[in-house]
Amino acid sequence: MKRLVLAAAAAALMSSSAFAQDAANYPNQPVTIIVPFSAGGPTDTVARLVAESMSRDLGQQVLIQNVGGAGGTLGAGQVAKAEPNGYTLLIHHIGMSTAPTLYRQLEFNPTEDFTPIGQITSVPMTIVSRKDFEPADAASLVTYLKENGADTTYAHAGIGSASHLCGMLLQEAIGVQMVTVPYQGAAPAMTDIVGGQVDVLCDQTTNTTNQIKAGEVKAYAVTTAERLQSLPDLPTTAEAGLPTLDIAVWHGLYGPKGLDPAIVTKLEGALQKALADPKVGERFAELGTKPVTAEEATPASLTEELTSQIALWKPIIEKAGQFAD
Repeated sequence: MKRLVLAAAAAALMSSSAFAQDAANYPNQPVTIIVPFSAGGPTDTVARLVAESMSRDLGQQVLIQNVGGAGGTLGAGQVAKAEPNGYTLLIHHIGMSTAPTLYRQLEFNPTEDFTPIGQITSVPMTIVSRKDFEPADAASLVTYLKENGADTTYAHAGIGSASHLCGMLLQEAIGVQMVTVPYQGAAPAMTDIVGGQVDVLCDQTTNTTNQIKAGEVKAYAVTTAERLQSLPDLPTTAEAGLPTLDIAVWHGLYGPKGLDPAIVTKLEGALQKALADPKVGERFAELGTKPVTAEEATPASLTEELTSQIALWKPIIEKAGQFAD
């Protein structure tokens, strides 16, 4: 028995030593960031900008893998089950805070099954429509929806997506129920708005700014307290008479539960350097957003944001009564 105990202790010591060595040499192979949404969508855009800059600091490629489906829960669940070695990470948005209420059978706990690394950015949203939609401005849109909401189609990127959440708030703010049309990602939803197959969409500026500037869609309002430098003529929802429609989509970087603190520190540093990269800041600005501060790009800040947002969204979703199986 004594020999067995000693052998077990020696094995544990060797494993601990090897793990520490792995952390010290991290990363020595490419790192994969899972984006739980389709390629070409707003979260994918944010992830690819950050990953390119992080690659230079870490000395290894940071690759993006899109694992879409179920409002981001499939990709997030894959990371929750991954080995905590720092080679499988997750970039997710506000959906991490809404999933516990939206999904009755969620296979992970956002506050317990991940290692927070840091916030990335907070992206405003814009209300847009097909370019030949009747309302000319935000005020007429509100009037039109109050009279014709039941016959208006609203596109979103799937249950739990940012566009789904914004749609819930939009309908609640106006007091209407539109015909919701779910898509498998923000990119196909935008494609059908541009093509005129659906009427209205509320989505992140990272997915709408280029189309607004190109005149491919009609824009009505931005869902933040202040106008955007990238779209200065676009009024805020408060200016449009919808002060309760105030939403921005924050993004965070996570690892699986149990990630070594030394690896977390390296990833946190690489994330902060990426967000301080002028090229990243310039590209974010073009898309109507900006990187968070160094103080926000930390595990503690992301933990606080996630916890507070779960509490914020729970009553809103329960009141709307829109749940996923």
